[in-house]
Amino acid sequence: MAALDQFLPREWQQLGLTPSLSLRVFGMRRSGNHAILSWLQRNAPNGRSVFLNNCKPGTDPLHNARGIEVNGSRASQNKAKRDMAAVTRPAGDSAMFLVSYEDTSPAEFGLGRQVSGPFDEALFSHNILIYRGFLNWSASLLKKMQPNESYSLMRRNAILLRTVDSYTRLLQLVRQAADLGLTPICYDTWVAQEGYRAGLLQALGLELRDNTLGEVQPYGGGSSFQKQITSVAELETGKRWQQMRDDPEYQALLHLAARDSALMQELEALFPKDAAYLRSVALQAPLVPPPSQGDLA
Repeated sequence: MAALDQFLPREWQQLGLTPSLSLRVFGMRRSGNHAILSWLQRNAPNGRSVFLNNCKPGTDPLHNARGIEVNGSRASQNKAKRDMAAVTRPAGDSAMFLVSYEDTSPAEFGLGRQVSGPFDEALFSHNILIYRGFLNWSASLLKKMQPNESYSLMRRNAILLRTVDSYTRLLQLVRQAADLGLTPICYDTWVAQEGYRAGLLQALGLELRDNTLGEVQPYGGGSSFQKQITSVAELETGKRWQQMRDDPEYQALLHLAARDSALMQELEALFPKDAAYLRSVALQAPLVPPPSQGDLA
C-alpha cells in the first residue's frame, strides 16, 4: 500500500486518505455556514468525513485550519500540526473531505492567486457558495459583534462595512454560479424547504441520509439572538432584522446600504424584498446632526 501512496497527489498523501468527494465551501459569517456544514457531514458517504474549519485564505488548508473534525467529532489541532494523516486517517478512503472559508470567496483573489495556496484546486469536486438575505444577515452580524468589548464602535463598524463589501462580491459570484461551475446554497431557502435540501444533496452526488436541520453548532458562539436554543428548526432566523430595526447602529447601516448601488443591484436580483425595503429606507432622511455652534450664534 505504501508503494501505491507515492502515486497519490501530495495533498491526499498528507491527508492520509483518498476522498470520494471533496468540497470547498465559502460563506460570510452569520450566514448559517455551520448548520449547512454539519448537514453535509451528516450526509457524507457512510457518515465518514474530514472537515477543516475556517481555513486561512491564500494558504494550504491542510496546515491552516482553525478547527478539525473527523467523522463529526472534534480532533486535536496540535496533533494535526505534527501529523495530519495520523488524525484524519481514521475516516478512511472514500470519506468526504470538506474545507470551509469564512468572509472570503474566489472574488477576493485576483488572477494568479489561489484561495487555497499550493493546494491543487482541481482536486475539489465542488465549490459551494453559502449566502443569506441581507437584512437578516447584517442584523445577525451586528448583534454578534456588539457585545465584544475589545471593539470600539468605530472599529466594529469599519469591520461591518468591509464585510458588507465582501458580501456584495459574493452575491456577484452567486449570480454567475452556473457559468462558473459553482454551487450556491441560499440559507433562507435551505432552512425553509426540505425539497431544496434534498435536491442539493443529489446535485453534489451525496446520498440522502439525514435531511433534518440538525442542532445549532457551537462555532462562533451559536445563535446571536437565541443562545439557549439547541435545534436549528427552532431558530427564528427570518425575524432578525425586525429585532434590530430600532437599533441606531443598524439604522445607520441600512441607510448606507440603501445608497450602495453595487449592493442594491445584487439584492434586486437575489433578494427583491430586501431591496424594496432598502429603497424605502433611502426615501427617509438619515439622522440629521444638530446645528453647528456658528448656526446657534
